[in-house]
Amino acid sequence: MTWRASVLTLFPEMFPGPLGVSLAGRALERGVWSLEARNIRDHAADRHRTVDDTPFGGGAGMVMRPDVIDAALAACADGRPAIFLTPRGRLLTQSRVRDLAGGPGVVLLCGRYEGVDQRVIEARGLMEISIGDYVLSGGEPAALVLLDACVRLLPGVMGAAVSAEEESFSAGLLEYPHYTRPAEWQGRRVPDVLLSGHHAEVAAWRAAEAERITRARRPDLWQAHVSALHATAVAGAAPTP
Repeated sequence: MTWRASVLTLFPEMFPGPLGVSLAGRALERGVWSLEARNIRDHAADRHRTVDDTPFGGGAGMVMRPDVIDAALAACADGRPAIFLTPRGRLLTQSRVRDLAGGPGVVLLCGRYEGVDQRVIEARGLMEISIGDYVLSGGEPAALVLLDACVRLLPGVMGAAVSAEEESFSAGLLEYPHYTRPAEWQGRRVPDVLLSGHHAEVAAWRAAEAERITRARRPDLWQAHVSALHATAVAGAAPTP
Protein backbone atom coordinates (compact mmCIF):
# COMPACT_ATOMS: atom_id res chain seq x y z
CA MET A 1 0.00 0.00 0.00
CA THR A 2 1.35 3.42 -0.93
CA TRP A 3 2.24 5.75 1.94
CA ARG A 4 0.52 9.05 1.11
CA ALA A 5 1.66 12.56 2.01
CA SER A 6 -0.37 15.73 1.45
CA VAL A 7 1.24 19.11 2.15
CA LEU A 8 -0.88 22.23 2.60
CA THR A 9 1.28 25.24 1.78
CA LEU A 10 1.35 28.70 0.23
CA PHE A 11 4.38 27.59 -1.78
CA PRO A 12 3.63 24.24 -3.45
CA GLU A 13 6.56 24.79 -5.81
CA MET A 14 8.88 23.97 -2.89
CA PHE A 15 7.90 20.30 -3.24
CA PRO A 16 9.17 17.69 -3.82
CA GLY A 17 12.43 19.65 -3.66
CA PRO A 18 15.17 17.45 -2.20
CA LEU A 19 12.62 14.65 -1.75
CA GLY A 20 12.66 14.19 -5.51
CA VAL A 21 16.22 12.82 -5.53
CA SER A 22 18.24 10.03 -3.90
CA LEU A 23 16.42 7.38 -1.84
CA ALA A 24 13.20 9.36 -1.39
CA GLY A 25 13.08 10.32 -5.08
CA ARG A 26 13.56 6.77 -6.31
CA ALA A 27 10.91 5.53 -3.89
CA LEU A 28 8.56 8.26 -5.14
CA GLU A 29 9.11 7.11 -8.74
CA ARG A 30 8.44 3.48 -7.78
CA GLY A 31 5.19 4.39 -6.03
CA VAL A 32 6.36 3.40 -2.55
CA TRP A 33 4.97 6.74 -1.42
CA SER A 34 3.08 9.60 -3.03
CA LEU A 35 3.23 13.35 -2.52
CA GLU A 36 0.75 16.09 -3.33
CA ALA A 37 1.36 19.75 -2.53
CA ARG A 38 -1.90 21.71 -2.25
CA ASN A 39 -2.02 25.49 -2.43
CA ILE A 40 -3.87 26.87 0.59
CA ARG A 41 -4.91 29.91 -1.46
CA ASP A 42 -7.14 27.68 -3.59
CA HIS A 43 -9.50 27.51 -0.59
CA ALA A 44 -9.83 31.27 -0.05
CA ALA A 45 -13.32 32.64 -0.68
CA ASP A 46 -12.52 36.10 -2.05
CA ARG A 47 -11.15 37.14 -5.43
CA HIS A 48 -7.86 38.23 -3.87
CA ARG A 49 -7.35 34.71 -2.44
CA THR A 50 -6.78 36.11 1.03
CA VAL A 51 -5.52 33.60 3.59
CA ASP A 52 -4.58 35.85 6.52
CA ASP A 53 -5.81 38.77 8.63
CA THR A 54 -4.70 40.99 11.50
CA PRO A 55 -4.59 39.40 14.97
CA PHE A 56 -7.27 40.17 17.53
CA GLY A 57 -5.70 41.95 20.51
CA GLY A 58 -3.16 43.69 18.31
CA GLY A 59 0.43 42.86 17.65
CA ALA A 60 2.80 42.55 14.73
CA GLY A 61 2.27 40.29 11.76
CA MET A 62 -0.73 38.46 10.37
CA VAL A 63 -2.55 35.25 11.32
CA MET A 64 -3.80 32.57 8.93
CA ARG A 65 -7.61 32.48 8.86
CA PRO A 66 -9.44 29.50 10.41
CA ASP A 67 -12.06 29.24 7.65
CA VAL A 68 -9.47 28.99 4.88
CA ILE A 69 -7.31 26.50 6.76
CA ASP A 70 -10.36 24.41 7.68
CA ALA A 71 -11.43 24.21 4.04
CA ALA A 72 -7.93 23.15 2.99
CA LEU A 73 -7.83 20.43 5.65
CA ALA A 74 -11.32 19.22 4.78
CA ALA A 75 -10.31 18.75 1.15
CA CYS A 76 -7.82 16.02 2.06
CA ALA A 77 -9.25 14.62 5.30
CA ASP A 78 -9.33 10.83 5.04
CA GLY A 79 -8.19 9.49 8.39
CA ARG A 80 -4.49 10.22 8.05
CA PRO A 81 -3.01 12.18 10.98
CA ALA A 82 -3.13 15.92 10.36
CA ILE A 83 0.00 17.70 11.59
CA PHE A 84 0.67 21.41 12.08
CA LEU A 85 4.39 22.16 11.95
CA THR A 86 5.10 24.80 14.58
CA PRO A 87 7.96 25.75 16.98
CA ARG A 88 5.61 25.28 19.92
CA GLY A 89 4.80 21.68 19.01
CA ARG A 90 6.08 18.50 20.60
CA LEU A 91 9.57 17.61 19.44
CA LEU A 92 9.82 15.27 16.47
CA THR A 93 11.55 12.12 17.71
CA GLN A 94 12.64 8.92 16.00
CA SER A 95 9.92 7.08 17.90
CA ARG A 96 7.24 9.40 16.52
CA VAL A 97 8.75 9.09 13.04
CA ARG A 98 8.47 5.30 13.24
CA ASP A 99 4.82 5.59 14.29
CA LEU A 100 4.02 7.93 11.39
CA ALA A 101 5.92 5.79 8.88
CA GLY A 102 3.95 2.76 10.05
CA GLY A 103 0.61 4.43 9.27
CA PRO A 104 -1.17 5.28 6.03
CA GLY A 105 0.59 8.64 5.60
CA VAL A 106 0.29 12.23 6.79
CA VAL A 107 -1.38 15.56 6.08
CA LEU A 108 1.04 18.40 6.84
CA LEU A 109 -0.04 21.99 7.39
CA CYS A 110 2.73 24.53 6.77
CA GLY A 111 2.10 27.80 8.55
CA ARG A 112 3.36 31.24 7.58
CA TYR A 113 3.21 34.73 9.07
CA GLU A 114 2.61 34.69 12.84
CA GLY A 115 0.85 31.34 12.78
CA VAL A 116 -2.61 29.79 12.48
CA ASP A 117 -5.83 30.72 14.29
CA GLN A 118 -6.00 28.54 17.41
CA ARG A 119 -9.65 27.63 16.84
CA VAL A 120 -9.00 25.55 13.73
CA ILE A 121 -6.09 23.79 15.46
CA GLU A 122 -8.47 22.73 18.23
CA ALA A 123 -11.46 22.01 15.97
CA ARG A 124 -9.44 19.72 13.71
CA GLY A 125 -7.45 18.16 16.55
CA LEU A 126 -4.20 18.92 14.77
CA MET A 127 -1.05 17.26 16.06
CA GLU A 128 1.47 20.06 16.66
CA ILE A 129 5.08 19.04 15.92
CA SER A 130 8.37 20.94 16.05
CA ILE A 131 11.64 19.82 14.48
CA GLY A 132 13.76 21.82 16.95
CA ASP A 133 14.11 24.80 19.23
CA TYR A 134 14.46 27.47 16.56
CA VAL A 135 12.18 29.48 14.29
CA LEU A 136 11.89 29.08 10.50
CA SER A 137 10.26 31.38 7.95
CA GLY A 138 7.53 28.80 7.44
CA GLY A 139 6.59 25.17 7.92
CA GLU A 140 7.84 23.96 4.53
CA PRO A 141 11.45 23.14 5.55
CA ALA A 142 10.09 21.31 8.60
CA ALA A 143 7.71 19.35 6.36
CA LEU A 144 10.64 18.28 4.17
CA VAL A 145 12.52 17.10 7.27
CA LEU A 146 9.57 15.12 8.62
CA LEU A 147 8.83 13.50 5.26
CA ASP A 148 12.47 12.55 4.68
CA ALA A 149 12.66 10.95 8.13
CA CYS A 150 9.48 8.94 7.50
CA VAL A 151 10.07 7.91 3.89
CA ARG A 152 13.49 6.37 4.55
CA LEU A 153 11.83 3.96 7.00
CA LEU A 154 9.24 2.70 4.52
CA PRO A 155 9.74 -0.92 3.40
CA GLY A 156 12.04 -1.18 0.40
CA VAL A 157 13.45 2.36 0.59
CA MET A 158 16.73 1.68 2.44
CA GLY A 159 19.01 -1.04 1.15
CA ALA A 160 19.80 -2.58 4.54
CA ALA A 161 17.15 -2.58 7.26
CA VAL A 162 19.82 -3.11 9.92
CA SER A 163 21.23 0.34 9.10
CA ALA A 164 18.10 1.99 10.48
CA GLU A 165 18.25 -0.15 13.60
CA GLU A 166 21.76 1.05 14.51
CA GLU A 167 21.31 4.78 13.77
CA SER A 168 21.22 7.61 16.27
CA PHE A 169 18.10 7.64 18.50
CA SER A 170 16.95 4.15 17.41
CA ALA A 171 18.05 2.69 20.75
CA GLY A 172 17.83 5.95 22.67
CA LEU A 173 21.50 6.74 22.09
CA LEU A 174 23.55 8.69 19.56
CA GLU A 175 25.33 6.60 16.95
CA TYR A 176 28.92 5.37 17.31
CA PRO A 177 31.70 6.72 14.99
CA HIS A 178 32.33 5.20 11.55
CA TYR A 179 35.61 4.49 9.74
CA THR A 180 36.63 3.18 6.32
CA ARG A 181 39.78 2.85 4.15
CA PRO A 182 42.57 3.86 4.35
CA ALA A 183 43.38 2.39 7.75
CA GLU A 184 45.70 5.34 8.42
CA TRP A 185 45.01 8.87 7.17
CA GLN A 186 47.03 11.98 8.01
CA GLY A 187 48.58 10.17 10.94
CA ARG A 188 45.23 9.09 12.34
CA ARG A 189 44.60 5.35 12.64
CA VAL A 190 41.35 3.45 12.71
CA PRO A 191 40.81 1.96 16.20
CA ASP A 192 42.53 -1.41 16.34
CA VAL A 193 39.41 -3.21 17.52
CA LEU A 194 37.69 -2.47 14.21
CA LEU A 195 40.52 -4.21 12.37
CA SER A 196 40.56 -7.23 14.68
CA GLY A 197 37.81 -9.25 13.04
CA HIS A 198 36.31 -10.06 16.48
CA HIS A 199 32.62 -9.27 16.03
CA ALA A 200 31.78 -9.40 19.73
CA GLU A 201 34.58 -6.96 20.59
CA VAL A 202 33.53 -4.65 17.76
CA ALA A 203 29.93 -4.68 19.03
CA ALA A 204 31.09 -3.92 22.57
CA TRP A 205 33.30 -1.04 21.36
CA ARG A 206 30.44 0.45 19.34
CA ALA A 207 28.06 0.21 22.29
CA ALA A 208 30.60 1.87 24.59
CA GLU A 209 31.25 4.66 22.07
CA ALA A 210 27.53 5.29 21.63
CA GLU A 211 27.17 5.63 25.40
CA ARG A 212 30.24 7.89 25.70
CA ILE A 213 29.10 10.26 22.96
CA THR A 214 25.53 10.40 24.23
CA ARG A 215 26.65 11.09 27.80
CA ALA A 216 28.91 13.94 26.63
CA ARG A 217 26.70 15.57 23.99
CA ARG A 218 23.11 14.84 25.01
CA PRO A 219 22.77 14.46 28.79
CA ASP A 220 18.99 14.53 28.37
CA LEU A 221 19.08 11.39 26.20
CA TRP A 222 21.62 9.77 28.50
CA GLN A 223 19.46 10.33 31.56
CA ALA A 224 16.43 8.89 29.76
CA HIS A 225 18.53 5.88 28.72
CA VAL A 226 19.75 5.28 32.27
CA SER A 227 16.21 5.60 33.62
CA ALA A 228 14.95 3.09 31.06
CA LEU A 229 17.69 0.61 32.01
CA HIS A 230 16.86 1.05 35.70
CA ALA A 231 13.15 0.49 35.08
CA THR A 232 13.92 -2.68 33.10
CA ALA A 233 16.18 -3.96 35.86
CA VAL A 234 13.54 -3.29 38.52
CA ALA A 235 10.87 -5.02 36.46
CA GLY A 236 13.13 -8.03 35.92
CA ALA A 237 13.87 -8.28 39.61
CA ALA A 238 10.21 -8.14 40.65
CA PRO A 239 8.92 -11.46 42.02
CA THR A 240 6.49 -13.38 39.85
CA PRO A 241 2.99 -13.25 41.38
